[in-house]
Amino acid sequence: MTSTADPDALSRQILVRHREPGHVRFALPAELCSLPAARTIEAALRLQDGVYRVTIHAAEHKLSVFYDEHACDLHAVARRLFAALGELPAGDDARVLASGEALATPASAAKKGRAGGGLNIEARARRALRRMMQAMARHPQLRGVQARVQPILESALTEKAIINFLNDLLAFYLIRVHWDLITQRWLREPLKFRYAWLTIFYLVFLLVRYRKSGDGR
Repeated sequence: MTSTADPDALSRQILVRHREPGHVRFALPAELCSLPAARTIEAALRLQDGVYRVTIHAAEHKLSVFYDEHACDLHAVARRLFAALGELPAGDDARVLASGEALATPASAAKKGRAGGGLNIEARARRALRRMMQAMARHPQLRGVQARVQPILESALTEKAIINFLNDLLAFYLIRVHWDLITQRWLREPLKFRYAWLTIFYLVFLLVRYRKSGDGR
């Protein structure tokens, strides 16, 4: 089977099966459920600002997209989806996935690893650090660097440090997503958007309290 179908013909076969704020589910034709086509669509949708989860259920011919309504809307998601139809790989031997399992994504892979008794984040990071230190130890000229770098990396690879980094990353992401709203609407009309500001202050309070609780241990 090849992915050479006309994009316009494919777009007419895509239907909206479910819609709610921040979530839409499409019905897809079989041609879009091959592994290469699905990966292309998934990668294209993830480039859309505001989209934070994309899942293709190949056996059910379904595409589920979760997005932040403050950053984009259904029309933007649909435009990105239809644009991806012109980028589908052609001339391959793509096989439609027969199982009900969704395509592997970083989130689903992490979930699967936890369910299978996989190592936690800190253990994985420390294992990678040990391999790097062993590699450096094989080079005498790097031993001085190793002695200085290893304590710093060990302190940065604790579970607490990793969680702090991820919290900061999430905070920067939320600021980026809402930047236009903050500068163009929330700052100009603070009373009108008082609940948004209360939410921000509360989240900052939780973040600061979490940091202080960690410093006290």
